[in-house]
Amino acid sequence: MSLPKNKSVCDGAFLVATLLRRLNIDRVYGLQGGHIQPIWDALTRMGGKVVDVRDERCAVHMAHAEAELNGNIGVAMVTAGPGVTNAVTGIANAHKARVPLLLIGGAVPRPQEGAGALQEVNQIDLLRPITRAAVSIGNINRLEQEFFFIISKAFGFGEAPGPVFIQIPTDVLRLPATPSSQDKWEGLGLHNVRQTANDNCLTAAAALLWSAKRPVIISGRGAKESRQSLNELLDATGALYLDTQESRGLVSYNHPSVVGALRGAVMREADLVVTVGRKLDYQLGYGSPAVFPKAKFLRIGDNLSELRDGRRGEVEVLGTVDLSCKAINKIGKDKVSKIDTNWAQELRSKHVSRSKDLKEKMAVAEPGNDGLMHPYRLLHELEKYIDSDAIMIADGGDILSFCRISLTPNKYLDSGVFGCLGVGVPFGVAGGLACPENRVVVVTGDGSLGFNVMELDTAVRHNSRVVFVVANNGGWNIERTDQVQRYDGRIEGSQLRFTDYAALARSLGLYAERVYNPEDISAGLERAFNRSPALLDVLVTRDAISPDASSGLASVPDFQPLTSWDHAEVELINKD
Repeated sequence: MSLPKNKSVCDGAFLVATLLRRLNIDRVYGLQGGHIQPIWDALTRMGGKVVDVRDERCAVHMAHAEAELNGNIGVAMVTAGPGVTNAVTGIANAHKARVPLLLIGGAVPRPQEGAGALQEVNQIDLLRPITRAAVSIGNINRLEQEFFFIISKAFGFGEAPGPVFIQIPTDVLRLPATPSSQDKWEGLGLHNVRQTANDNCLTAAAALLWSAKRPVIISGRGAKESRQSLNELLDATGALYLDTQESRGLVSYNHPSVVGALRGAVMREADLVVTVGRKLDYQLGYGSPAVFPKAKFLRIGDNLSELRDGRRGEVEVLGTVDLSCKAINKIGKDKVSKIDTNWAQELRSKHVSRSKDLKEKMAVAEPGNDGLMHPYRLLHELEKYIDSDAIMIADGGDILSFCRISLTPNKYLDSGVFGCLGVGVPFGVAGGLACPENRVVVVTGDGSLGFNVMELDTAVRHNSRVVFVVANNGGWNIERTDQVQRYDGRIEGSQLRFTDYAALARSLGLYAERVYNPEDISAGLERAFNRSPALLDVLVTRDAISPDASSGLASVPDFQPLTSWDHAEVELINKD
């Protein structure tokens, strides 16, 4: 690695840039500022690319999407003070999503600390609760060692992966520094250590799984590198399968184990639930006996947060998920599955029928009383453009709920367990840059679009070939529906204007159209994909009640996220 031109001495900034390049980081997301200017300059002069954004929160969201799509760590770089505080929401989202992400923050020079310096704030204490590690490096001689440590924390090493924060005072960036030999980095392996689980646990897991009559396997983020072994386990046992937003695409929607349209029934009737790299969060009723009344649990994960949260397993397998699935399958290969085939086949048949009915319903969904199209009509047309390599991103309340149950992309990102609205545009920009050969489409509500709409400008400036589809219903419709149904129609703060987002997009340099009729969507999408970055502003009705609105999610029940689960939880509590 050569020194940048006009650099006679290597300094701390050049050392940071060198370490990033050794991690095969070609692209960093950030917003300019004096505290990080030395790194910015060094990285770009070494051939790295900095995608300059309009808000630091979006730099983190983009780094998040890069990590999800490319499997490497995502990197964002922001200046001190408000640069770091603006990034907090993005870091909290990555923390909840368990995404390996590095945030590099500027910090005031050491001689000015505590003296009322420009943009000074206690950044370490601010970031520590929502990162795997937050470190301030004031000793140039420890910079490389601390950097390696913090990257290892981001990837997991016996823990869940997640974001990390490193701040380096600007004066330290100017100090002389010498990178270690490239050889020192060879073979170190920054990703999580592959470890084999205890043989007794693996044997007990196989016995439990092959003896179950109504088993269901539920995957999560920790299973993302276990596609083949997970599919082999399903094939061998005949267990039913439910995915979640963390792991969509690992198992084909045509696989005979997939029963996502019967999620509630499967959870009620299963006698064994196998979580594979999956936390028992709100999407799984926290593992409550009220939601899984008949089930034992088998937990498989490579860290305790995916193994012992919420509800303990009869058997808990701590080890690399891929290795564990392979080992369990090997142990069970000569066993005869005790699965109730009639039960499994009946649920699969109902799943196929219900999925078919939904597709037919989408194609003919009637407009609302306002004459505007149903969201299902929009998604019916859009689905024709979601090929096997397409990357789909959903963002919002109502529209995300419609997307989640009706579209079946192999590569999918959304607002996540944190419910972080506003990720759609930055995720899409990063997707278009990270995967330029793939079709990238963002479906976003108009409310969610407004959070980070100026990043449309970033898409244009960096030529991110992404198509944004705005489901414009002039409001925060999941909350508006709740106000209509539960608050005697007192609509306050949940309606927006039917703003012309196509005109806004055109003013920022995108190709854009406004669409009123379902018959015009297909041709509009053709033009959008051919001229991306592009935006379609599609007017949809407020009268459509989304699945999440119907389930009571917006009303926030006391014990469980969904009304039906909450009723079951209350009954269980009263019974006890």
